Amino acid sequence: MELKIRRVVTGHDAKGHAKVQVDELAKNVISNRPGAESCVVWSTKGFPVDNDGFNDPTQAAFKTTVEGGTVFRIVHYSPGVTPRNHRTDSIDYAVVISGEIDMELDDGVVAHLKAGDVLVQRGTIHNWVNNGKVPCVIAFVLISANPVKADGKVLSAHN
Repeated sequence: MELKIRRVVTGHDAKGHAKVQVDELAKNVISNRPGAESCVVWSTKGFPVDNDGFNDPTQAAFKTTVEGGTVFRIVHYSPGVTPRNHRTDSIDYAVVISGEIDMELDDGVVAHLKAGDVLVQRGTIHNWVNNGKVPCVIAFVLISANPVKADGKVLSAHN
């Protein structure tokens, strides 16, 4: 695995003083398809978020999104990554950390993104394509959303 993400998570001690509760290389790096690796850095359920106590949500198994919550994920896309058209029931904020990548929509429109670019993905069918020669790393924050509707029809999520 090439994805090495150091995550630092803060919290409080019993007296209410700030402390670092986690400082480690992420242990939950996975690959769901050839050419892509990801790790969930943190996740929450419900709004507003509960910051009391400490329970590391990254120890659980994850789907792409968390219903009624958030997922903060880092993804490494190798050149030639296997395609995966998908739609999620979320609004996704994406920041390209390094490299370049094409985000393809189902109508053939392509947005070419490079390091420093940001994308707001609003429940559209899309695919990530790395036609370059170097890996691309993207940070995603996925926030639960209602399914998209078009002309009164629900456009269901699919992975």
